Amino acid sequence: MTALASTNAVVPDDHVIVLFGATGDLAKRKLLPGLYHLFEVGLMPQRFRIIGTSPSSYNTDDFRKDVLAAVEEFGVKKPTHKRWADFAAAISYVQSAADDLGALVAAVNDATAALNGTPNRLFYMSIPPKAFPEIVAAIGTAELVTPETAMIVEKPFGTDEASAIALNELLHSVFQESQIYRIDHFLGKEDVQNILAFRFANGLFEPVWNREHIASVQIDVPETLGLEGRAGFYEGTGAFRDMVVTHLFQALGYVAMEPPTDFTADALAEEKDKVFRSMEMVDPARVVRGQYEGYLQEPGVAADSQTETFVALEVRIDNYRWEGIPFALRTGKAMAEGRRVITLTFREPPHRLFPEPLAAQGNTVSFEIAEPGGITINFLAKQPGPTMELGPADLDFEYQQDFDVRGELEAYERLLHDALVRNRMLFNHANGIERLWHISQPLLDNPPALHPYAKGSWGPAEADALIAPARWYLPAGK
Repeated sequence: MTALASTNAVVPDDHVIVLFGATGDLAKRKLLPGLYHLFEVGLMPQRFRIIGTSPSSYNTDDFRKDVLAAVEEFGVKKPTHKRWADFAAAISYVQSAADDLGALVAAVNDATAALNGTPNRLFYMSIPPKAFPEIVAAIGTAELVTPETAMIVEKPFGTDEASAIALNELLHSVFQESQIYRIDHFLGKEDVQNILAFRFANGLFEPVWNREHIASVQIDVPETLGLEGRAGFYEGTGAFRDMVVTHLFQALGYVAMEPPTDFTADALAEEKDKVFRSMEMVDPARVVRGQYEGYLQEPGVAADSQTETFVALEVRIDNYRWEGIPFALRTGKAMAEGRRVITLTFREPPHRLFPEPLAAQGNTVSFEIAEPGGITINFLAKQPGPTMELGPADLDFEYQQDFDVRGELEAYERLLHDALVRNRMLFNHANGIERLWHISQPLLDNPPALHPYAKGSWGPAEADALIAPARWYLPAGK
């Protein structure tokens, strides 16, 4: 591997990339445009082949046209004639099914031979969960896996503890754990990674990152979208399974972890797993579930559906750093605003010098998990004038103001590149996934009643009572 002099980014070794589910929505919106962007900025292998496959009847020419259309519609980099021609020449398509991988095996072998017989292999499993067991078993039977093969797995990583264990056993029957990359695009976002930089690279913050100085932590991910045609998936999933176990708990791991011994994938995974092992079982009494009004009329939704479109919960971490500190998590569909914010609220000074502490308006650090995102420190300052009156003030960091964001990779692009260079730092590991489902089981077994909420609102009022006397940072925040 060679490093780019300007960015220190690593150029992957030669690869055969097999995209299962190549005709699906994720491939069209994220994966194929992402691979083209990596190609444009010099972060694809020097020599590579991309083989799209699915049960759909396509030929390579039609598939290339579809890829071009996807890149033009969704890509960060719009295709230019010469660069597109070079990229398209590396693309092919093969129809396949779990019971017949013969054509795919031949295509992989041909691509391997074309790259001098020594490329690495990367399989991206962008397929429905119900198809996963048969496809994984077929890959093993077809002997497509080499020691240099990696596989990217999309969520869901199970739907409860038993299914997560079964899924890992299936994967481990064909792949080593070190070959499995469980992708969570939330972890590929710059500001989730910036939590680590903010904490561990700055002596100003790490010494106060604990229960002595922090009063509470919130991870707040409201969404304005409703189902958007996903009723078939969402009815069997709900907000907790869809967002909390897969995304919000993982972000909590970064906020709460101890300093790793070094900045490696194994060291980071170990500290995250320690957080997950320290998390107390989810108490259904500290969970609020909601369903937006009109959900039952959505196409494909059961008339008596008990699926939550909103969930707010409080969890605790039983260790020295965080003993007694509430971690409040909230996410939902059809809400007032779409945001992704992690907020740490600091304690008031033990001795109040000023008559109006205005605590609700100050003493926070918030991470806006967006692209490119930013960090805001909210504090109290003296207002201009002859009297000592305080008012809220902000210190803001925004990527687009402080850095040249033209070199930024979208979350999926960053994670695709990491997998190509075999960097598992931002991917989920088996032990952590199983532990999170384990602590979630009490809620899954005994979910509390649903509360209705209006579309475009901030969810049911019970969510405010859940964290009282504290308040949700949104919507009062920026």
